Amino acid sequence: MDPYLEARWGDVHQRLITYASDALQARLPPGLRARVEERVFVETEHDQMRRIVPDLHIAQVHPAHSHEAGGGEADGVAVAEPMTFLLEEEEVTEGYIEIREAGGGKVITVIEFLSPSNKAGGEGQRLYLQKQSELLRSDTSLVEIDLIRSGRRVIAFPELRIPAERRRDYLVCVRRGWSEREREIYALSLRQRLPAIPIPLRQSDRPVPLDLQALLDKCYANGRYDDIDYTEPPVPALEPEDAAWAEFVLKACGRP
Repeated sequence: MDPYLEARWGDVHQRLITYASDALQARLPPGLRARVEERVFVETEHDQMRRIVPDLHIAQVHPAHSHEAGGGEADGVAVAEPMTFLLEEEEVTEGYIEIREAGGGKVITVIEFLSPSNKAGGEGQRLYLQKQSELLRSDTSLVEIDLIRSGRRVIAFPELRIPAERRRDYLVCVRRGWSEREREIYALSLRQRLPAIPIPLRQSDRPVPLDLQALLDKCYANGRYDDIDYTEPPVPALEPEDAAWAEFVLKACGRP
């Protein structure tokens, strides 16, 4: 996993959804289809400030005129002139994958690639947890793929239950729709190749593998992320041992 991709996650996320849907489509049994769906919400600047990796926003500044803001002097006392800002709200569109019966029938499996908005509080997290709760009360399978280090875990399993020695940088949680309380947890290390994750379908179907590393490699190549500045540390910062490993890998690849 390339930790520098987290700063580009808006673009990476959209590519992951599209490429994963295409990869699954070719391997689904007859009668099932992979569809990309979207949820839309408004993210306030307060929500944006919660993120570890902020996006760039432009705010309009209105210069205060002395006759409007009381600038200048009044009765010999200097009066402060304010800067007036308009707070911005941003409409956010997040994609996810549904595997459905053909013809727009029953939803069999939902696949989520988590985003910073899901993990940083605010409206994005509220809507995500609401959808998660609805799915866990249904017989729909849920696959949550968390490949970002920032924010708090929101997958449908308490991370503290994972033994400390088995915890890793990234997590995948699989809940099969016919097994309400069982969870399959995949703890993935920054330093190792990402695995293929078995995607559950109907109980009578064999799961379909989804190769996460192949998806990330395709994102990197098609997104042309070779313009990333690897001389700066990633955000959030790596632990010292991981930072040393990343430096070694970059040097081996001829990066400065």
